Amino acid sequence: MSTYVVEKEALEGNIRVIREKADGVPVWAVLKGDGYGLGIVPMAKLLREQGILRYCVTEVGEVRALRDAGFQEEKILMLRPTADRAEIEQLLDLNAIFTVSSRDDAVALNGIAAARSTVAEAHIKIDTGMGRYGFLPGEMDKLVQVYQYMDSIAVSGVYTHFACAFCSRRKTEQQFERFQNVLNQLAGRGFETGEVHCCNSSAFFRFPDMYLGGVRVGSALLGRLSLRGSFGLQRVGWCESAVGEIRWLPKGEGTGYGGAWRARKNTRLAIIPVGWYNGFGVEYGRDVFRLRDCLRGGLSYLKAWLTGKKLWVKINGQRCPVRGHVGMLHTAVDVTKTECHAGDPAVLDISPLFQKGMDIEYR
Repeated sequence: MSTYVVEKEALEGNIRVIREKADGVPVWAVLKGDGYGLGIVPMAKLLREQGILRYCVTEVGEVRALRDAGFQEEKILMLRPTADRAEIEQLLDLNAIFTVSSRDDAVALNGIAAARSTVAEAHIKIDTGMGRYGFLPGEMDKLVQVYQYMDSIAVSGVYTHFACAFCSRRKTEQQFERFQNVLNQLAGRGFETGEVHCCNSSAFFRFPDMYLGGVRVGSALLGRLSLRGSFGLQRVGWCESAVGEIRWLPKGEGTGYGGAWRARKNTRLAIIPVGWYNGFGVEYGRDVFRLRDCLRGGLSYLKAWLTGKKLWVKINGQRCPVRGHVGMLHTAVDVTKTECHAGDPAVLDISPLFQKGMDIEYR
């Protein structure tokens, strides 16, 4: 059985780095995707021990898991807006903070809250360039209606989300300017914006002048940013498995689907019962097909080929190269020069964002 190991000391160290850099600015820990794959409840417990008491999620079940685990007083922001009656009812019962990103969201939430004779707390989402959720900067007439006419919604914050903080200063600064313009217009009309926040993990480390009233961090907790440099963070999480079988592959024979790799000489292989289903060898999908993105992807593959960059597995502490395509649940590793036997420990680098099908163990 393979296990995904979370080193508590590394995770706690990352939390301390983030809190120190925030320097008193409230930190919202993003725990979507079951705590970025590390388990939402144990992650939240570690965060609470380190003094972070604000959490962001995207599913009703995540709010419920936290409340059921004893997080009764902590703030929980539902990042995904909803106009679904059943979800709104449940989120009201769970005392979550709603995201309102359109007039439809607002009308649905206000009506249900009014019928229950209660007031729903909400943060307003502004779409400054992400293009998913949020009032557009030019929709001030719709936005101010939330303040003017929806008495069962209490706005306690306003936020936006950066699309290119990891790769474009210019675009991020443009989004920030649009966001500030909206905030200024609201303030000019006498409306309270509450806690304003826009920095995600990448922006948090690149643009400290944009912290405003709060920051949201997710991948930074894992030490796995889409930026060059470690920023004092440690990569969190790895997979522990064991050699399932040892076999010799004759010269000229291939291994894995497609026979993409063939042995130039008799090769000793270790078969590890971990594959792409578990997240090994998986990366963010190349699903944008602009010419420049296709060229960038092709160049990255060429660079990997020219530099001999390979996937590795550590067996008995020795780095052993992967041979052939990674299978759904199995990986072949070259151990011709490594002393090992069936049952020996194997360690694989797998991002917690992609891991699945394994028990999670905090150590």
